Amino acid sequence: MKIELPEQKKQVFEMRFPVRWGDMDAMGHVNNTVYFRYMETARIDWMASAGIDPDPQGQGPVIVNAFCNFYQQLAYPDEVLLKLFVSDPGRATFESWATMERLSAPGVICAAGGGTVIWVDFPQQKAADLPDWIRKLVMV
Repeated sequence: MKIELPEQKKQVFEMRFPVRWGDMDAMGHVNNTVYFRYMETARIDWMASAGIDPDPQGQGPVIVNAFCNFYQQLAYPDEVLLKLFVSDPGRATFESWATMERLSAPGVICAAGGGTVIWVDFPQQKAADLPDWIRKLVMV
């Protein structure tokens, strides 16, 4: 199945990781909630590598929605390649996208999802303008 990501997107990160036995559910495949953990891990690792460091006394990123479409099952002992993309910087937000495929089946997308990242002023508990340096980082 071909997955359509936004035409204007930029790949910013990729990671490989093994499916752990504990990631599976009673049906013998990776539990749907774990895919969100995979995407979160990639997003956090990318942000850390890019110097996006949330400051609880200042500003930082928050996810305001998340989604995932499941196309093929992942199961132990699969090894996964997750590719992370960004797009659509707005005043206070940008979009993040991820695809997941088995290393044993390159190019076959097993799941695709993403989330909207909003830049927040934590003490004021409201959206803040996306810093210019981050806007440049996510601009295609």
